Amino acid sequence: MKDSITLGAGCFWCVENIFNRINGVQSAISGYAGGDNENPTYEQVCSGATNHAEVVQITFDPETISLNTLLTVFFAIHDPTSLNRQGDDVGTQYRSAIMPHNEQQLALVQQALDNEASSSKYDRPVVTTIEPLTQFYAAEDYHQEYYDNNPENRYCQLVVAKKIQKFLATYSHLLKPE
Repeated sequence: MKDSITLGAGCFWCVENIFNRINGVQSAISGYAGGDNENPTYEQVCSGATNHAEVVQITFDPETISLNTLLTVFFAIHDPTSLNRQGDDVGTQYRSAIMPHNEQQLALVQQALDNEASSSKYDRPVVTTIEPLTQFYAAEDYHQEYYDNNPENRYCQLVVAKKIQKFLATYSHLLKPE
């Protein structure tokens, strides 16, 4: 059995790497969604002119990992109170967004978002949006598994690695068996 959901939480290099580590996740693919242009390029999305977000489409086995657990990780690995930015990455392409793939997911996503928004974890309002998934465009091949293929990249060393360590400190129990 498998299910999919699409999540935007800033730079897709971070998000993809973290979700690909989780037991029950069959794939996490970096891409673009939520915008106006067909088959956008990385450069077009980075310009902010397409309205697309950098997202990761996650395919998972709901009998191994629940959507609620994936959403818990999603909220933990980025700042859902930061509008159109994550750290130094600024623009609508870095927005916090959840794109459910069906009506059942929509109900669970709305409940999870309501729970986050009403929690006392944050000093500011949660700005994560729930958006319809009209089309997902896989990012260029060089973006897939970017962190694993480019460990010497300065952004990977300074930003991605820190997010992965933060995830591992709390969620190591979710890792795929070695």
